[in-house]
Amino acid sequence: MATPTTSNKSLPPLLRIEQVLELIPISRTSWYRGIQDGLYPQSIKIGPRIAVWRRSDIEQLLTVLSREVDDE
Repeated sequence: MATPTTSNKSLPPLLRIEQVLELIPISRTSWYRGIQDGLYPQSIKIGPRIAVWRRSDIEQLLTVLSREVDDE
């Protein structure tokens, strides 16, 4: 998977919805419902129709989800 690049190295890597859903294979509707329910991290709006997520937030979510699966 390609990761977004930025010219400012102090900014964290950011992921678009398509990249997030490659890592967390659920439907777009389920993802946005999970955000509303507080299960998934909020997006960052960088334009009128552009939302991104911090890669670190998604990696943290994957760690939590992995632990939940291991506990089952």
